[in-house]
Amino acid sequence: MTSICFYFQVHQPYRLRQFTFFDIGYRDNVFDDIKNRNVLNKVAEKCYLPANQIFYNLIKKYNGAFKISYSLSGVTLEQFENWRPDVLDSFKKLVDTGCVELLSETYYHSLSYLYSKEEFKKQIQQHKEKIKQLFGIEPVVFRNTELIYNNEIASYISQLGYKAIIAEGVEKLLGYKSPNYIHHPPENSNFPILLKNYKLSDDIAFRFSDRHWKEFPLNAETYAHWIHSIAGSGDVVNLFMDYETFGEHQWAKTGIFNFLEKLPEYIFKHSDFDFKTPSEVIQTYPIKGDYNVSDISSWADIERDLSAWRSNALQHEALRRIYELEDAVYNKSCTKLLDIWKKLTTSDHFYYMCTKYWADGDVHKYFSPYENPLQAFNYFNNVCAHLDYKLNKVNQIKWIPTQRTRSKKPLLQKV
Repeated sequence: MTSICFYFQVHQPYRLRQFTFFDIGYRDNVFDDIKNRNVLNKVAEKCYLPANQIFYNLIKKYNGAFKISYSLSGVTLEQFENWRPDVLDSFKKLVDTGCVELLSETYYHSLSYLYSKEEFKKQIQQHKEKIKQLFGIEPVVFRNTELIYNNEIASYISQLGYKAIIAEGVEKLLGYKSPNYIHHPPENSNFPILLKNYKLSDDIAFRFSDRHWKEFPLNAETYAHWIHSIAGSGDVVNLFMDYETFGEHQWAKTGIFNFLEKLPEYIFKHSDFDFKTPSEVIQTYPIKGDYNVSDISSWADIERDLSAWRSNALQHEALRRIYELEDAVYNKSCTKLLDIWKKLTTSDHFYYMCTKYWADGDVHKYFSPYENPLQAFNYFNNVCAHLDYKLNKVNQIKWIPTQRTRSKKPLLQKV
């Protein structure tokens, strides 16, 4: 028997407003609520609602034999609660079928493990509490932000009591091994790692609508044949991707929804194939070998490393500034400032500052709400200065206006 394990990342960040130098100390609404709500509404209509309905129908059609899993970031769940409770209800409806598993992650979809393990642990706990509050369950499988992973992270997550972790199946790290088996970190043979089959995943996530791809147009029957060809040479095919693939990255007119509706039918034509959630996979199949990742991998870009967030001076400076404020923001015991700080740790802010070119650069530009990486950095840097100012104000450090600008907003001078 070979299983298909579908996992989808559901994430929407809080994007910053156009925050200039002259807003420092004056504008507390640092996030662009209008843009964030508009983006959420657009993706809800194009992806979340239609895709959720399709998956719900498939679960019912196949009497629970079709199964999927999600990780929903905490900041996304907040936006659902505030602006689209109907979308949240549709996810609850899916979970209530018993055929959907929710995974654990950092609440703010952050890079916190790389900078503050204490904050990393806090965000995991906060996410766990949110999932329990909204869905009444506790996740047992962990996925880090953008599948950021190494041996040390696996060990840390194991110590937190999770039953498994998911990661990118990087070819140069796998060597002769296949991502279609369960693996383990070198120093813990009992802790399962589920590795993404990036070729088959990316066929859907990135190549599906590419007219220059030799397999275009891809249909469900052909794709099921590719999966069936793994029979006898793998236990599980892990298909991991952004949920926004369906209807947002790959528009409805590409035929992506029809592909989804038809795929289980062709998969089930081979009696030795089924669908399982991550927890069911690790309960069903043995661990076959180790997966040694001493450096850090991710599922981002061609390099599958951290370069999407840490490849230039802008990104390094922004990351330094925000984590430099950690102690101060916790010491001030101000819930509002702490919430702003935590939302600034979201990885997307640093992704928008990436200066890559060619194919990866085009992907970064697609997701960014800013004109260029420098603008993304400037707004973020100004918000950090604003947060720093507010933290100092809590300490009752006085500031006075020294001159007026055309907008009648004062520059600030410390006394």
